[in-house]
Amino acid sequence: MKSDIFNKELSYIKNDRYRESARVMLELLPDYFYEVPASSTGKYHPSFSLGDGGLVRHVKVAVRLGYEIIGGKTIGDKFTSDEKDLVLIALLLHDGLKSGLTKETYTRFDHPVLMANYLKENKEKTKFTEKEIELLVGMISSHMGEWNTNQYSDVVLPIPSNKYEKMVHMCDMLASRKFLDVKFVNNDIES
Repeated sequence: MKSDIFNKELSYIKNDRYRESARVMLELLPDYFYEVPASSTGKYHPSFSLGDGGLVRHVKVAVRLGYEIIGGKTIGDKFTSDEKDLVLIALLLHDGLKSGLTKETYTRFDHPVLMANYLKENKEKTKFTEKEIELLVGMISSHMGEWNTNQYSDVVLPIPSNKYEKMVHMCDMLASRKFLDVKFVNNDIES
């Protein structure tokens, strides 16, 4: 299964129903998701997320940041176990349609909304409740944070408005900082 590349990240999810549903959604993503760099131009992401499979590595770093941040008591105590799982799932899926439903040359500015809508369109294939879908949609669609407008698009993306959305945005933003130098061994983050 193509989602096997995320076995370690999926193992962070404690709720079996959530983990199974996350895997279903990862399998539904276009094949290009597993092959393309995180940045179509190379301008907005660190070197580990460029080249073949760079988007996967970016997602792995975002998930790992989320796992580490909400795993500690300082911030983690503000989330239930299921909420933590849903944050990690949103991070796994947030860039799932970064180049569109079918691969386009450049990043789609509206990719957060595309992915959120894709999740809603495929909700019957998962075991997420309506409330869980709503929470995931909010986290995914707002993950760009303050970078919610673009001169080439009329779309205005939602801005994070609650602790879940802010957490996903923060982890994605940190994973995209060019000063990061995360080492990978066989597509897993080096410990």
